[in-house]
Amino acid sequence: MRGHKMPGHKKPDLLRFFLALGAALISSSSYQGLAMMPTVKLGDQEVKLEVAQTDKEIQQGLMFRTSLPETQGMVFLFKPPRPVAFWMYNCFINLDMLFVKDGKIVKISHDVPPCKSTNPDECPRYPSEGTVEVSEVIEVAGGYCKRHGVKEGDNVNFNFSK
Repeated sequence: MRGHKMPGHKKPDLLRFFLALGAALISSSSYQGLAMMPTVKLGDQEVKLEVAQTDKEIQQGLMFRTSLPETQGMVFLFKPPRPVAFWMYNCFINLDMLFVKDGKIVKISHDVPPCKSTNPDECPRYPSEGTVEVSEVIEVAGGYCKRHGVKEGDNVNFNFSK
């Protein structure tokens, strides 16, 4: 489950947040020697992706971000593939979530709003139908898929060489 907050854990101050973000970006480059910012073509545009692969990185995701450029996003890697559901606890921006398995988008949760609750157990899970088995989940700015013609069934090819 992404975004889980441990009981008694205080919201990180800005300096701790940026230090953790830097550490996550550095550690993400260790994924089998792959580039730190892979790209993927989604619809008519190429998107640079931050990588989240450890449990901690996956739980952090895009929490506390106040904006996300149209040409950037995050990919969550699940090796081996597994059923997942995501939430928007401590997220401040709307996101599109693309659930990917075997190089194909199997589900899209469109323009998902932030969870306003201070209790993570009260946050809705996505996809709303329950879990979906994936090898990757891509998060981009809310409304991206509609603006760029991305739909379920589209192929997804990551470029880890950049």
